Parts: sequence; C-alpha cells; structure tokens
Amino acid sequence: MSAVTTPVTRSPDARPTPVADPAWSRWANAHRKWLLAAPAMAFVAVLIVFPVAWTGYLSLTDAEGSVRAESNFIGFQNYLDVLADTDRFWPAVGRTVLFTGVVLLVEVALGMAIALLLWRPFRGEKWVRVAILLPLVATPVAVGMMWRLIFDPNIGMANQLLGWVGIGPQPWLAGQNSALPTTMFIDIWQWTPMVVLILLAGLTSLSDEPQEAALIDGASTWQRFRHVTLPLLMPTVIVAVLLRGIDALKTFDILYATKGRGGGSFHEVETLNVYAYGLSFDYNEYGVSSTVLIIFFLIIIGVMWALTYRKKGLQR
Repeated sequence: MSAVTTPVTRSPDARPTPVADPAWSRWANAHRKWLLAAPAMAFVAVLIVFPVAWTGYLSLTDAEGSVRAESNFIGFQNYLDVLADTDRFWPAVGRTVLFTGVVLLVEVALGMAIALLLWRPFRGEKWVRVAILLPLVATPVAVGMMWRLIFDPNIGMANQLLGWVGIGPQPWLAGQNSALPTTMFIDIWQWTPMVVLILLAGLTSLSDEPQEAALIDGASTWQRFRHVTLPLLMPTVIVAVLLRGIDALKTFDILYATKGRGGGSFHEVETLNVYAYGLSFDYNEYGVSSTVLIIFFLIIIGVMWALTYRKKGLQR
C-alpha cells in the first residue's frame, strides 16, 4: 500500500524567505552615488587635476627654450621674481581686476534692466529676445575682428558715424588710453545677453504673491524692486556674478584678436592671461609663465570661494 503525500500549500500572504545579499552588493548599494559619479570624477581628474599639477611643477623649475629641454628645480624663486615684477606682472594684475570689475558691474546692471523689461509679456517679445541674443551666436574671436574693423581709426564705421554729428575721429583700439575701455565695451556688447538669460530665468521663477501684496500696500515700482524683487532674486544674481565674473577674469580671445601680442605696443590691454600667453609662446619661458598661471589660478579659486560663500549666506 503506497503512502499518500499531501501537497504543501503556501498561504498567499506568505513572503518568500529573504536571500542574504553578498557583502560587496551591500557596500555598492551604500556607496552607489559615489560609484555612479566615479567615471565623471576620473575624467575630470585626468583633464584638470593633471594639467594643474604639471603646471605647478613647471612653476618650480627654470624650464625655458623648449618643453624637452633640461630644467632644474629652483623652488619658489620664480614666485619671488614674478611678485617683484612691477613692470609687467602687477600692471597686468591691475588691468585684469579693472577689466573684470567694470564689465561685470555694467553687464549685471544692464542685464537686470533688460531682464526686467522682458519679464512681463508684451507684443513682439519673442523677436526682441532673439535680437538680444544675437551677440552670443558669434565666437569671441569673430566678434573681436568685427569690432576691430568697426573701430579702425581710418576706415572704421565708428569714426564715420561720429563725423556725421560733428565729432572728430577717435583712436579707439589704437589709443594707449582708449584701448582698454574699448575692449571692455566689446565684452559688454557680447556677454550682457548671457546675464539677461540668467536673471530672466530667475525672475520668471519668482512667485507673484509678494509683488501683489506690496502693490496692495501701496508700494511704488522702485520700492517693489528694492524691497521685494531684488532680495528674492539675489541668489540668482550671485550665480550670474559667479559665472560671468570667472569668465571675465579669463578673457583672452577678444583682447588678443583686437590688440595682438602683448596686449598692444605699450601692453595697454595686457591682462594676466595675455601676459602668461606671451611668456609661453613668445619668449618660451615656461617656468615663469607657469608661475603666473598658478597665481592666476589661485586668484580665481579665491573669487569662486568668496562668491559661493556669499551665496550660501543669502540662502540661509
């Protein structure tokens, strides 16, 4: 007589017995955000960290003449020599700070004004936005060459327009004192639209309730901007200042396209970028140029840290 086996039935509410995950799987799950970001971080390390480290090493040597030539380790002597250079280095620092400060102030002010005008819908606003963004279409080198022709003292359109209103020709880029302001104007013309885009995006994200409450309380247009719009928009303004400020500090292409080597015959538009480029490719002084670049890099890092710290303070 054969034994009859009764099939074991499992309750539909019964849960399957959990299987223990391997130790590596638990570790990977706990650190998944770092593992997913690792390829991008490695890519950044190869493209940024290595060149910066190599430049830092060259700044401690007397490398010159050729990148394959023998060089000697001289420590911080290049830094002492560069910081003591009052003929080229410190004037270049002054021009860099002046150029960045002026263009940043004007671009943020103009960008804010234009963004406020474009904030509310009006007839033909799409065409106006397209026209405002046109300067961003061309490359900085092409923009520099275009304005170089416009500001030519002999055949340029700028002097012809001045002649029509009875004003004599101006040297513009050819003048020792007018070259730097002229390049500032070119930079402002091209990059103000970028600030407009950033600020306009911030304005469109603001709630209408604070504006309506201030309007009901009888606040004027200026009072609403000063006490409502600007404080709410300040984090976006800091982002615009951070992005545009760092980019303005590194400006090279417009300056080189308009004035050439050394920032002109009298170095009238020679900033730190132009100065370091000349040391490397005109004089082949790779150790000294690397020193200038490292100092410049530290200045940019300091500016980034200050603006980022300011932004965090506003968001608290």
